[in-house]
Amino acid sequence: MSRMFHLELVRSRRSGDTLTEQIVAGIASLVDRRVLRAGVALPSVRRFAQQHGVSTFTVAEAYGRLTALGYLSARVGSGYTVAHRHAPAGQAPAARWEAPGLNAAWLLSDVFADHSVPIKAGAGWLPGDWLNEEGLHQAMRAAARVPAAQVSGYGHPYGFAALREHIAAGLSQYGMPVQAQQVVLTQGATQALDLVVRTLLRPGDTVLVEDPCYCNLLQILRLAGLQVVGVRRTASGLDTDALDHAIRTHAPRALFVNTVLQNPTGGTLTSMNAHRVLQLAEQYRLLVVEDDIYRELAPPGSPMLAAMDGLSHVIYVNGFSKTITPSLRVGYLAASPELAKALARTKMAVGLTSSEVTERLVYSVLTSGHYGRHVAALAERLRAQQDRITEKMEAHGLEVMLRPEGGMFAWARMRPEDGAEQAALSGNRLATLALEHGIWLAPGSYFEPEEGDSPWIRFNVATSDEPALWRFFDALRGRQTQGAGAGAEAESVSRGTRAPRAGMVRLA
Repeated sequence: MSRMFHLELVRSRRSGDTLTEQIVAGIASLVDRRVLRAGVALPSVRRFAQQHGVSTFTVAEAYGRLTALGYLSARVGSGYTVAHRHAPAGQAPAARWEAPGLNAAWLLSDVFADHSVPIKAGAGWLPGDWLNEEGLHQAMRAAARVPAAQVSGYGHPYGFAALREHIAAGLSQYGMPVQAQQVVLTQGATQALDLVVRTLLRPGDTVLVEDPCYCNLLQILRLAGLQVVGVRRTASGLDTDALDHAIRTHAPRALFVNTVLQNPTGGTLTSMNAHRVLQLAEQYRLLVVEDDIYRELAPPGSPMLAAMDGLSHVIYVNGFSKTITPSLRVGYLAASPELAKALARTKMAVGLTSSEVTERLVYSVLTSGHYGRHVAALAERLRAQQDRITEKMEAHGLEVMLRPEGGMFAWARMRPEDGAEQAALSGNRLATLALEHGIWLAPGSYFEPEEGDSPWIRFNVATSDEPALWRFFDALRGRQTQGAGAGAEAESVSRGTRAPRAGMVRLA
């Protein structure tokens, strides 16, 4: 006998999800919550359609999707029953949590698939509920209506033309007039950086990077066999005296720089600093690769090297992972026409064309009418969160390098107390200890060109508003000020945060 139930379906076109999607989500939820148990028969397609006032085609499609997802089993002549499942969709069986190993391999690959760490204070991406969900859903529905014949080929080597034209028009508003043929779409900004390296640099070449700098860039440069020299990043930008010295000493081929809301410090070049960097690039004929992935989240009027230079000595890199979603993997390069052609040839050689389907999705989001409002709200939310988290850092014993004007990241270290052991302030040591307590911190060594240990830690302000994170630092601060063993435990007790003994923060 079939189990009868009723789902509340929203029939307004403004509701977002289609009737099919609502049925799938509703039945999946009932199964996950064990309201519908394994082996229970569902109403027939016709009976469900009559009960809910929908077409049999809608129900048949929903049942088919649920079968493909593993929620239902279908047998000829027997209809649909709830499938036997070991766990709800997308969840693994419950198991004792163990901290992952903290190393470069985990950072570069496993971290993106490892969902076991509860507090991701070191993450390099925004939480899903901060992103433009409404615009993305609208874009996906629009993409579903595109005739298959239009996306059946490989696409253009430079990428989807309409998106390139839209990007070119947007860059012109920043004072950087470019044509669509100067824009090459890539699989994220990281691939754009890799294409620059493959096209213009050779093993043994020397390049300059910021110290600290974007950790994945360091891996790209090392894989290419390049000599990497760091130039200190200050609160106002690059240390231009050190930059001048590094150019004269090492004769580098290129400089890679994150102009605004830098990863990991959150800092932005001042206009004076940006002008001096370009003066040195012109003087020494140095190529500048400007990674500008956080541009749309930056305050208006922040300097843009490519616009100031007119793409004479600068290659411009950007993308949409921070404002739409990282999973679409759409980035782009802007360069002189000759360089754009060379970069497109490299792109074809190492991976053929980029995905026109995802590029169409991005174009639809950008032109939907909601995108501008979303980005403005996101930038404002991040500015408020920066203030909130940096205040928490200072209140819980951390020293912040600077107060960013928005963006995702803050760069901080534990504030040395009188008589504190310096070893206790090691970023690697803190990050390893934090992982044992379900907290992911990004230690400064990830971002150091020399790979040395560092007391600095990168925080993602959007994922750091967790009481357990601040209790962790309070316990560490108690250890520094009161001594080993009982001191840390006493500090936790005095704050009313004492955990079971197995979970106590230990520095030994």
